[in-house]
Amino acid sequence: MLCVVGWHAAGGQGDGTSVLRVAASLELFVAFALIHDDIMDDSASRRGRPAVHRALRARLGGDERAERLGAGGALLVGNLALTWAQELLHTARLDGGRCAVVHGLYDAMLEEVMYGQYLDVMGTGRGPDDLEAALQIIRFKTAAATIERPLQLGAAVAGAGAATMDVFTQLGLPLGEAFQIRDDLLDVFGSPDGACRPGLGDLREGKRTVLLALGLRRADQAQRERLRHLVGRADLREREAAEVRAILEASGAREYTERLITSRYEQVLRVLDAAAFPHAADVALRDLTITATRYTS
Repeated sequence: MLCVVGWHAAGGQGDGTSVLRVAASLELFVAFALIHDDIMDDSASRRGRPAVHRALRARLGGDERAERLGAGGALLVGNLALTWAQELLHTARLDGGRCAVVHGLYDAMLEEVMYGQYLDVMGTGRGPDDLEAALQIIRFKTAAATIERPLQLGAAVAGAGAATMDVFTQLGLPLGEAFQIRDDLLDVFGSPDGACRPGLGDLREGKRTVLLALGLRRADQAQRERLRHLVGRADLREREAAEVRAILEASGAREYTERLITSRYEQVLRVLDAAAFPHAADVALRDLTITATRYTS
């Protein structure tokens, strides 16, 4: 969607075959990234169904090699999705100049996601209360690949210049950050409408999120000690998770995290106001901005 909207915003007209092939390639790229992410996090599910490595593990039943083979099989499935993504990209039928720009952006996106994933898995050598470290992970792992690069790839297919690419960076990075920060909030607190229930995944993993960094920064000494004791425990129970949520509420971390999302949403609107994109593209981008910052499931 973002890729096609980027194409329209940059003046793309006529036959949309090329941009649709690039957009389809992005869908397979996202599948690759999510499958590998679930392996590294050992996530139980993805979009309401068993994660690929868990599904393959289940097929092997009581085989003592089930866990290793399930992870290995899912790794190959993810690699296959990336291979197909590259194959689709090569069928986009772009002229020489546009082809070089599109492939350059795509390569940059791959590198950014790999680096962001590395930071997420290995940590940055800083404490979980390091807000800038948490934001850096988001920028590389999520913001660029989720919003900025898809918009730029669509624009590149349309032959956009540097000014349009810069606008998509100005709106893509804050919107991508807001999207991931919202996801981290939903994982811990769920959504008010009940569409997303509070989870234990990020808390058990001890994931270095903006929410946790703010909680540790804003909590008093006793609250900070409880957070450090509870977050990251693989055996964390719902009663203990409720205590963590209460501390994040009482310290103001949840409210401040919401304010970070709002400030980025307003920043994106200011960029759109100044950009003067074609009306249909502008409407679509504003709708996507709402979706990315206020989704509940």
